[in-house]
Amino acid sequence: MPVDSEFYKNIKEELHNRNVTLVAVSKTKPIEEILELYNLGQTDFGESYVQELCDKHEHLPHDIQWHFIGHLQSNKVKYIAPFVSLIQGVDTKKLLEEINKQGEKLNKVIDCLLQVHISDEETKFGFDERELEELFNSNSLNLSDLNNVRICGLMGMASFTNDMNKVRNEFKLLKSLFDKFSILKPVAFGSKFSMLSMGMSADYKIAIEEGSNVVRIGSLLFGSR
Repeated sequence: MPVDSEFYKNIKEELHNRNVTLVAVSKTKPIEEILELYNLGQTDFGESYVQELCDKHEHLPHDIQWHFIGHLQSNKVKYIAPFVSLIQGVDTKKLLEEINKQGEKLNKVIDCLLQVHISDEETKFGFDERELEELFNSNSLNLSDLNNVRICGLMGMASFTNDMNKVRNEFKLLKSLFDKFSILKPVAFGSKFSMLSMGMSADYKIAIEEGSNVVRIGSLLFGSR
């Protein structure tokens, strides 16, 4: 189905006025629809599957800012490292180290978000608060020594539920963790720890109210999958 261009123009203006970045979630969508949105001015797109992302990168304009938003296996980092703009779902120390390793090979710094597990759904990935504490204070992994990754903030996915109070509370939790760990940014992250990615098509307005400055929207732009 064609992209909802009128909705795109309205939401783009709304988010621009609130200093919120729109990531158009284009996974499973054909190149023609992505190009349609790109020609309207959209440059940030989100993909969840490595092979699909690589194929689309090859056939689409190279000024697109690709966000990897799915669960990333360490052995597949090498395929997207040369061109990915932001890896949003870094959920283990092992993955962070592998991204740094691939960045070192390419002589580039790869931007990342740490994924936080804020819902009670076991199918979702991410660090919990205790694991984040351990990561930041770990003697075995000094974040400031990872010269080829830049941790730009946090990312989280709320529960899949119609209970918007539950969703709001999960976003509140993530914002509180973002604020807490932002204090460490001069030491561990440099000056770029500023991104809080939360909110999708069903809950992005609540996410923005709770402090999100990056939203990941797919079905409202492209239609349901």
